[in-house]
Formats: sequence, C-alpha cells, structure tokens
Amino acid sequence: MGGKYRPHAKDLIRELTFTTSRSSGPGGQNVNKVNSKVTLKFDVLHSSVLSQEQKELIIKNLATRITTEGKLVLTSQENRSQIQNKEDVLCKLNDLFIKVFTPRKVRKATKPNKAAKYARVKSKKLRSEKKQWRQKL
Repeated sequence: MGGKYRPHAKDLIRELTFTTSRSSGPGGQNVNKVNSKVTLKFDVLHSSVLSQEQKELIIKNLATRITTEGKLVLTSQENRSQIQNKEDVLCKLNDLFIKVFTPRKVRKATKPNKAAKYARVKSKKLRSEKKQWRQKL
C-alpha cells in the first residue's frame, strides 16, 4: 500500500469487531466445544480512519463482501486455534486493502515487431501451401 492510502493499524483495529462461533473446520470433537471460527466486521461507511475516496474504492471493489449496512465481513475457520484464525482474518483484511489501494498499471498499447510479423506471414504461407497440395491430389 502506498503511504497516502495506508490507514494506521492502531486506529483501524479500534474500528474492527470480532465475533467467534463454532467452526465447521478440522478439530474432531473440539469443533463441538470451542468457538474457534472468527468473523471480522468493519463498518466501512462510518469509519473515521478512511477518507471518503478510500471508502468509495472499498465499496466499489469489494461489493460482494459488503453487507447492505455497509459492513465488510471476513471469516476464518481454517485453524483449531481462535488466535490463529484471528491473525488469519487480519491478514485477509490487510491483503484486501493492499489489493484495493494499489493502483493498477496502465496497459501500454504495443505493436508486433518485425520478427513476429514475418513469422506470422510465414506460417500462413506454409499453411496455405499445405492446403494447395491437398486440393491438387
């Protein structure tokens, strides 16, 4: 993430809400006893850490992960440990922010070089000759 886009982690963590529930992941009977699934909710619309431009970027790019109330919802239930799942969901959030706030490279239109043009024409001629031989027989 670029410097001007990066929200401060300490301020951002204050706005995150973590809830735990029973996981469907690995763990045998542990699954039935321990709340190891972690759900992270982040209220994008009412965030004081993000600028209006950043909020719009998040809402536009992560529309499928945002609820109608404007909350970004992420879950993790990969591990048996609640702490590991919490770290995992924070990593997911970080990765999403990096993806959203990193500007895309503009594609430069290019033309094929002489060698590529020559190779294309040569292969077309060979194909044409092959078909010509088939017709004469």
